[in-house]
Amino acid sequence: MDLILTIFLLVFVTQLISWIGKSVLLELAYSVYLRLFYNSKVTSQRELKRTILVTKKELMETSSQDQFAKWAKLRRKVDKGLADLEKLNSELATTRTTFSLKFNTALWVFTTGAQGLLVWWYRRTPVFYLPQGWLGPAGYWLSFPFAPAGSVSCAAWQMACRRVISMLERFAKDFLITDLEDESAEQVPSASQESNEKPVPSS
Repeated sequence: MDLILTIFLLVFVTQLISWIGKSVLLELAYSVYLRLFYNSKVTSQRELKRTILVTKKELMETSSQDQFAKWAKLRRKVDKGLADLEKLNSELATTRTTFSLKFNTALWVFTTGAQGLLVWWYRRTPVFYLPQGWLGPAGYWLSFPFAPAGSVSCAAWQMACRRVISMLERFAKDFLITDLEDESAEQVPSASQESNEKPVPSS
């Protein structure tokens, strides 16, 4: 029973990640990671951008001829701010690349890799036995490749779980799409109804 649930949960989690999207999960995880470990740098980046925008606005309002000293000082401040921002952006970009690589590797290890390892480790262990003679010769394929005859192997159970979950996914999507279309049809009145509801002008 434990093997049945373990394989099912692994397949379900893998499919769930596929439904949500790895890119969405990566963005969420990276946002949390930044807040926990790089919050000061993110805050500095935000403040630096704000300061540069304010200084640029002040620079544009300052005449380079009438107020050259002030203009030059503001220009140096903008150039320094842009250089600091570029350096900070580069550091955060490197952090994101490293995090993305580790995150995707961890996802693969705990989903696809874990499924493959589990199937290989329990390749000779039956998940459960079928009633004797239930499927006849076809029952051999359910024990493929190394499980005892008359049983369901880990590989076959994994494929069955993936197939059933995929079917449920399609069913849920079709149901939701149909339900949304029905609601839209109810909310949008037809042209004949709109014409009937128009008031008749008095003579």
